[in-house]
Amino acid sequence: MIWLQMTANTGPAECCLAVTKALAQLGREAHKAGVSLSVVEQLAGPIGGTLRSVLVELDGAQEAVGALAGQWSGSIQWICDSPYRKMHKRKNWFLNGAAFAPPAVSVEHGEIRYEATRASGPGGQHVNKTDSAIRATHVASGLSVKVQTERSQHANKRLAAQLLLSKLGDLAKSEEGKQKSERRLHHFQAERGNAGRVFVGMDFVEKTR
Repeated sequence: MIWLQMTANTGPAECCLAVTKALAQLGREAHKAGVSLSVVEQLAGPIGGTLRSVLVELDGAQEAVGALAGQWSGSIQWICDSPYRKMHKRKNWFLNGAAFAPPAVSVEHGEIRYEATRASGPGGQHVNKTDSAIRATHVASGLSVKVQTERSQHANKRLAAQLLLSKLGDLAKSEEGKQKSERRLHHFQAERGNAGRVFVGMDFVEKTR
């Protein structure tokens, strides 16, 4: 099992659209590889249908999961005319991916309150329109997270507990958490001209080298 985050960082709306398209492509590749994909957390972009960042869980055979995560780690380039600024000369947009191990769940279930809620926001097929989304609240601290996937409430509870544990860890070690965030922000910087994968056009077709 691996967590993979894809982000446009501080890039414009076109980069956020690239994240949405990358998520869809990742979903197709995961299905083909026999790897299950669940959206753990996502941050909407500045325009509807775009994502500033998305965190997904990849689960399945270790070799297949590792290979898929590796293909989406690092800088990714999308070559396309801007769909938002017709006269804009820029055609190269970048996003960045990074894989890491999810935290082990050790928070006692009695300390977490779960509430079923309706999924919302962009994400296409990865957003369930029923009330299977889960909001998990750590009773002692009041810290809360919301998880929405295509899976059952049981699966969402497990993901919510993992995400909540991660956030509680950062809360308990605030200074260390700040340093970790700074390192992560630097790591997620999209590098121009150093892309591991290149996609072209609105159909997001991979360019062969």
